[in-house]
Amino acid sequence: MHLLREIGPVKLSAGEQQRIRDAADALFFAEDVGADAAARDAVSDIAGLANSLAESGRWSDERARELLDDVLGCGPVAAVS
Repeated sequence: MHLLREIGPVKLSAGEQQRIRDAADALFFAEDVGADAAARDAVSDIAGLANSLAESGRWSDERARELLDDVLGCGPVAAVS
């Protein structure tokens, strides 16, 4: 959410911002991304958005990767054995 507050209104459309929020929510509430279709769809959507932002030149590859990493960081943490 920090990313959205910092640069969202300047660098992202309202629809893009909502896609990021929706993906973060889907991942946050997922127990297992592999078993949760909504979480898998969220990962796919955000990867596509990050790729699109970088390919269009709107964002650097590094910034797009940060977006992807930030959203993926909302997901479940694998258990450490």
